[in-house]
Amino acid sequence: MNTQALLVELLTEELPPKALQALGEAFANGIQQTLEKQHLLADGCSLTVYATPRRLAVHLSAVLDQAPDQSYAEKLMPAAIGLDAEGNAAPALLKKLQAKGLSHLQPADLARHHDGKQDVLYAEGTAPGAQLSDGLQQALDYAVTHLPIPKVMQYQLADGHTNVKFVRPAHALLALWGDTVVPVQALGLQAGRITRGHRFLCTDPISIDSADDWATQLSSGGYVVPSFDERRSRIAQQLADTAASLNTTIGHTPETLALLDEVTALVEWPTVYVGAFDAAFLAVPPECLILTMQLNQKYFPLFEPTNNRLTHQFLIVSNMQPADPALIIQGNERVVRPRLADAQFFYQTDLKTPLTDRVADLANSVYHNKLGTQLQRTERVRKTARWLAPLVGGDALLAARSAMLAHADLGTQMVGEFPELQGIMGAYYAQHEGQPPVVVRALRDQYRIRLDEPVTPDTLTATVLFMAERAETLIGIWGIGLAPTGERDPYGLRRAALGLISAYEQLTVGGWLQDSQDSPANLAELLAQAATNFPAGVLDKDTIPAVQDFIYERYRHQLAAHHERAAIDAVLALRPPLHQVNARVRACMEFIRLPEAESLAAANKRVSNLLKKADQTLPDFDLALLAEPAERQLAQTITTLTPKAQAALQAGNYTDSLAILAQARTAVDTFFTEVMVMAEDPAIRTNRLALLQALHQLMNQVADLSRLAQ
Repeated sequence: MNTQALLVELLTEELPPKALQALGEAFANGIQQTLEKQHLLADGCSLTVYATPRRLAVHLSAVLDQAPDQSYAEKLMPAAIGLDAEGNAAPALLKKLQAKGLSHLQPADLARHHDGKQDVLYAEGTAPGAQLSDGLQQALDYAVTHLPIPKVMQYQLADGHTNVKFVRPAHALLALWGDTVVPVQALGLQAGRITRGHRFLCTDPISIDSADDWATQLSSGGYVVPSFDERRSRIAQQLADTAASLNTTIGHTPETLALLDEVTALVEWPTVYVGAFDAAFLAVPPECLILTMQLNQKYFPLFEPTNNRLTHQFLIVSNMQPADPALIIQGNERVVRPRLADAQFFYQTDLKTPLTDRVADLANSVYHNKLGTQLQRTERVRKTARWLAPLVGGDALLAARSAMLAHADLGTQMVGEFPELQGIMGAYYAQHEGQPPVVVRALRDQYRIRLDEPVTPDTLTATVLFMAERAETLIGIWGIGLAPTGERDPYGLRRAALGLISAYEQLTVGGWLQDSQDSPANLAELLAQAATNFPAGVLDKDTIPAVQDFIYERYRHQLAAHHERAAIDAVLALRPPLHQVNARVRACMEFIRLPEAESLAAANKRVSNLLKKADQTLPDFDLALLAEPAERQLAQTITTLTPKAQAALQAGNYTDSLAILAQARTAVDTFFTEVMVMAEDPAIRTNRLALLQALHQLMNQVADLSRLAQ
């Protein structure tokens, strides 16, 4: 058996750029995994994925021409069913053998193995290893039919009557094992060694010498950088070098990185050029100019390095490399100019109508047919924000004004052209008409996914609007039966829940909510307040508890990345105020490390089980009925420790509260060793259960410690 490199390339029309990386990886992995299942990959075989706008390819460094022979053991059926009394093959066995292509076997050729219950017939032997041509055909068939194609095309082959479905029309198939063509086919194409380079810079076909030469020949003679990662690296380096030469930067925002991936999927031979526009356009808010350049033209705006201010220059990633790039630069400058002029016109026109005058127009925009118009939604958010603001130390009037103006920019021409600028444009228009800075900040920040910094006086109003809007969304959308299902969450309720969680966290870090108090602004009250703003009969009756459970479950998943699951479950079992959860979980993590923790958690679990059996409401325990020394000792311990633990709890010192609890271990262990809880005397039994109830209340103030038991 010989081993050589294998190269498979599928040459196509231009592939969808945003899906290119996924298509390239799926194509390569599909071929690799299928060949591996057929044992056609040698040890140490490495995979290289290639993807350009016009090709998907894979290189495997060590592939066998034929797989080693493979032993097999095919389970057939119980011997009692497959053989008759004389040991001859029954009709069921003959049918089974035929179906598996083993009809040449006789009963004497079959093996018997006892599975513990009965004898079972097996067909055992050695099968010849797969040939590369057959294995690669199967791999290619699998890879082509299992690509994550966003939208399938149907096109006709050259014969004029055969239709093929694929992501884009395919024009050539190359399959080389070493320097030998592997005779496979796909999409009506027969494999060969001929490919094509750059669409414009290399018009002649390229004959590939061998699998290992493919990438080099494409790059050196075909003006194609076949590796997506290498092409991306080249573009990034050219962008950085060119920007530095102009004393500017391209920035490193998520949008810039996404654009880098997209242009990498648009070019095969990248070259960066510098373009410019009239500096007068810089009077327009920079987000408008940046978005139109990035979204519509795929340009990289340039910024001043010291203050990140937008400049009038931009970078073009071209797929061409002429001797004189002047025409390319001028053409791109000519194309971007009307786009920027449109943005300038939209902005100047929008400024003529005050944002406050646009609020009434929201009555003409439907939010949801069951939840009314955007104006009605705005009023619900305004009421919630006005209620919430004073509870966290904010200004109710400023919060209400922010909520009233929050969606007023939906009717502007700029947001109509660029929906991505919702909130951002509202902030600019609010600033232009002299709204307070905290209101401007609130409008700008309302669409953030989560809050990442401690809340300050400057951001408190923004935080109130952020929370009110998400509470309204969660209650309203969930309340009309549109809760998330599986991976589907079209209204972003999971994101809204995480946003609320982050707001409570950052309010606590900023000192607006204290761990030591159960604020009237807690989650349950916030959701209840949001629900009161909907007309009667609109919401399902169980909406509030369902949404609350949903938010706590999102918090559970978020905390699991940093803390032990047992500690999280113990805290969330009590449904404490959301702003206290983090501190309580950290305290539980500290408690788990104490030597007393395991014993107390086990005892607490035992106490919980005993109390579940009590078929009555238990009174306070009676000291006069405590006859045993161990139960008197436990009662004294509870009496002594309870006020100390409660004081620590009220102060938000959850770690101290649990540490105080640890002092009860000896008394608890002694009690369960020496005292029979379920005594025959009903009065004594009830009193001992009441004692355990007091212990249970002491032990579970911070968290349900029974959840910590192994």
